[in-house]
Amino acid sequence: MVTTTTSLAQLESHLWEAANILRGPVDAADFKTYIFPLLFFKRISDVHDEEYRAALAESGGDEEYARFPQNYRFQIPHECHWNDVRKVTTNVGQALQKAMRCIETANPDTLYGIFGDAQWTNKDRLSDALLRDLIEHFSRINLGNEAAEADILGQSYEYLIKKFADLTNKKAGEFYTPRAVVRLMVNILDPHEGEAIYDPACGTGGMLLEAVHHVREAHGDDRTLWGKLFGQERNLTTSAIARMNLFLHGAEDFSIVRDDTLRRPAFFSGDNLATFDCVIANPPFSLEKWGEEVWASDPFGRNFAGMPPAKSGDYAWVQHMIRSMAPGTGRMAVVLPHGVLFRMGKEGAIRKKILGMDVLEAVIGLGPNLFYGTGLAACILVFRQRKSDDRKKKVLIVDASKEYRTGRAQNELLPEHVDRIYGWYRDFADVEGVARVVAFEEIASNDYNLNIPRYLEPKVEEEVPTVEEALQKLRESAEAAFAAEERLIAILKREGLLS
Repeated sequence: MVTTTTSLAQLESHLWEAANILRGPVDAADFKTYIFPLLFFKRISDVHDEEYRAALAESGGDEEYARFPQNYRFQIPHECHWNDVRKVTTNVGQALQKAMRCIETANPDTLYGIFGDAQWTNKDRLSDALLRDLIEHFSRINLGNEAAEADILGQSYEYLIKKFADLTNKKAGEFYTPRAVVRLMVNILDPHEGEAIYDPACGTGGMLLEAVHHVREAHGDDRTLWGKLFGQERNLTTSAIARMNLFLHGAEDFSIVRDDTLRRPAFFSGDNLATFDCVIANPPFSLEKWGEEVWASDPFGRNFAGMPPAKSGDYAWVQHMIRSMAPGTGRMAVVLPHGVLFRMGKEGAIRKKILGMDVLEAVIGLGPNLFYGTGLAACILVFRQRKSDDRKKKVLIVDASKEYRTGRAQNELLPEHVDRIYGWYRDFADVEGVARVVAFEEIASNDYNLNIPRYLEPKVEEEVPTVEEALQKLRESAEAAFAAEERLIAILKREGLLS
């Protein structure tokens, strides 16, 4: 029986159980390839039914009017609705694949390719019985707007992304950034109403969505961002998930392009790269084979500070993002490995050139094991096209490496950690052992090395004892050990275990 309303807890539980149906025949790393398209297919089918009923009521029961395409956000062709596929008992995967492709074709501007490239017809992996079970499981819950509001559905979708990331720790780094890290970066950039926001390595779209949430909570009308959200993602499945994610969160208009950003950037203004108010990303760390052959003569001038080394694309991402900042209003935050702060050679030369441009505003060192797929600590670099007068020729260095809660598999930034780190950035002031405003001259004297320990000494939490105090403690410890040994000997003698 279809439920009338759905709570977040119900929806999360139901979606996770759908994944459990796949367990066994399908590897956990592939759950997202199948679950997300089914969720989206069911959602648009249920919303389509609601729109049909609304049009029927509005027209006083006129079925011909109710079927006009303009009554629907997405078109679902004849025999391609969820309920049509639900009736199929043999070759279910083929029916699913046909329905999804037809829906994509019927909505070329919005849904083309959105269902990804799952092999629905592979019966060794997806038997008819398994697919029928999966379809019946989804059929038991209503995913229309009346039963599952966009916010609730969006939150449950994020929950599922996080669960899949937990299951596939190493591979998850390719598509998922911990939401607390994203929140910190978005707080720093502080996107406002009507600003253009761009993520050149957008994964499942979490950074763009957090920007939407921030505008809604801090400034007002997030609808002013419709048409101003831009992302690019190389992986087909991941880019499809990002588009579904934005739709399911209620985003009305956005552009997510599947392609290789460093080789084939997607967004332009005339012959130049498009520029944006906020640029934010967690690109793949130290990417090999990143596109050096293209950048040698990059038509967009993204090698303005120099050519990155062939085996590490970190500074290719940085230069692409700097080029993508809007004049005047542009600011950016990017997650990178600590090596970008101190590696020499080509990267050292690029770092020197960028520092000379006076666009680097802050370096924030994070704690270890916060990101999937790597136990290494990372850092956030913050750039601004036009720094305020009091921040010019200066860089804020922050050591936030102790700001996390230890977890069994993954460490975690809690809200209080995010607030504390953001406070240090906002205040742009010295804090003993934690934050320091460093003048450009000092950085230059260190050969443009930004390694955090060069500028910050850890705060001493307790007094270091003198030699005399240490010797006294040693004597006390030795006396306590001798006394304990004597008590043990006495007990052993009493029990007849020692003569």
